[in-house]
Amino acid sequence: MTATGRESGWAEVLGDEDLQFIKRFVLASGSLKEMAAVYGVSYPTVRLRLDRIIAKIEVAESGQVESEFERLLRLQHAEGKVSMESLKLLLAAHRRELEEGTDRKGQAG
Repeated sequence: MTATGRESGWAEVLGDEDLQFIKRFVLASGSLKEMAAVYGVSYPTVRLRLDRIIAKIEVAESGQVESEFERLLRLQHAEGKVSMESLKLLLAAHRRELEEGTDRKGQAG
């Protein structure tokens, strides 16, 4: 458990602004139209923000993330800071590096 008494997990990957957005979203009964009015932005902008939060939660909940590097990279992609092309390129390089490190350890023994 964290200092707040909650179990660690998906909420830890969300920043304060994301958590505030989720709170407002729940209080708006899930109305994206109402959220757009509250934030003074367009419906597609609110939808994009929600999609990015969903992607962050999916990364946190995924049992397939193999390393802290991969988790951070996928979170950066979810936030729109890393393109899909860059994500794939960096993950492939990271996995090759991990495999090479495993191969070297096996040969050293």
